[in-house]
Amino acid sequence: MARAATDRREANAATGAEPLVSSTFGFSRDASGAALLGGVSLSKLVRDGAVATPSYVYDLDAVRDAARRLRAGFGSQRHLVCYAVKANSAGPILRALRGEGCGADVVSGAELALALECGIGPEEVVYSGVAKRDDEIDVALRSGDRGILAIQIESIEEIPRVEARAKRLGKRARVSVRINPGVEADTHAHIATGHDEAKFGVPKADLEHAIDALHNAPNVDLVGISSHVGSQLTAVTDYVAAAKVVLQLATVVETALARTLEFLDFGGGFGIDYGAGCPVSPADFAARLVELVANAHRQDTRVLCEPGRALVAPFGVLVATTIMEKRARPTGAMREWLMIDAGMNDLLRPALYGARHRIEPLDALPPASGQGRAMRVVGPVCESSDDFGEHTMPLEPVSHVVIRDAGAYGFTMASEYNGRALPTEIFLEGGNVAARIEPRRAAAWIKERAAL
Repeated sequence: MARAATDRREANAATGAEPLVSSTFGFSRDASGAALLGGVSLSKLVRDGAVATPSYVYDLDAVRDAARRLRAGFGSQRHLVCYAVKANSAGPILRALRGEGCGADVVSGAELALALECGIGPEEVVYSGVAKRDDEIDVALRSGDRGILAIQIESIEEIPRVEARAKRLGKRARVSVRINPGVEADTHAHIATGHDEAKFGVPKADLEHAIDALHNAPNVDLVGISSHVGSQLTAVTDYVAAAKVVLQLATVVETALARTLEFLDFGGGFGIDYGAGCPVSPADFAARLVELVANAHRQDTRVLCEPGRALVAPFGVLVATTIMEKRARPTGAMREWLMIDAGMNDLLRPALYGARHRIEPLDALPPASGQGRAMRVVGPVCESSDDFGEHTMPLEPVSHVVIRDAGAYGFTMASEYNGRALPTEIFLEGGNVAARIEPRRAAAWIKERAAL
């Protein structure tokens, strides 16, 4: 794909064709205020018919750049960035990250198969999740010459299950134990995972029982320990606190099992700027890990992290068309709604978490503070929760809007609720549309649901 983009740029130069792209990564606006992604005019894509709303549009060049910047934060420290596939599972995204040396963190057998299909080696995959089926464990054990890098153990009860599958298949199971470090991350309750009330991981108080279970699992090899305290972390404090616990427990585990761990996995959760600011970058988290590992005299231990959102969210947008405006005066005061063709079936985060995305006119700068109209932006789904919140819109009508920072947990959470088709996905590279994924249309849904 990268070669094709280079060929297109060279062809443009040879023919004198005007390029669509600037050198800008991610979202920006041109001198007239029109929205760009990767320097490409989103309005032009809509006018040319390349984007039929609602559509997700992604900047592959920016995704690659984000991966490079994160990896640079580790310096000379041995490391592996295991991209969390659940954030955005599109093949072009996975292949772009694979090209930058990233592995994968998967949470289902289907995600594991997808990662392998996209060229990520089994030795670069960790498999998380609290309730892996036997057949999913079997796929992990059978992948490659010795299975995937590690099956992440999330409960003591999972150890004998993995042991039984490995024995049945005549395999050795490579595992890591996910430890809950007892850190209550400063984030939304639905995405805080490192505390003892979470369904994820083994509480550190139960580590001794986990070690006993490993002693009784002769076909299981412990190769690492891991943790993950939550998502959308906008400071390194909680991440560092959890990392210190992991480093301390690593020594305990190695002593108890008389085994040197191959890696320590500190999880992900690196936050992004959804409009309220984010003072730290993924590379800042990496740099602090390198410092902590050095202070613990573990420079030779391989370090893993599991970013998802931070590598893709800022570099994807959801483009939508205005269907109509609605005005009402239930108490004398004017209320205004902007009704668009993208709904909670396309982008669930606002309804699920109360998340807020910036929603802006596609062809003009958002109005300055104190100007414009306060409008509730809502979708067509027959639920009151299909509401993206209040946003300031220009006084004049807008034909299209862009929902920013939608590259993570957008399409992967999308549904066909209300019989609405899944959105199209468009992938930009080198100033051109490099790939697109067209999901099945409503007619296919009708035929399937009507089948006897």
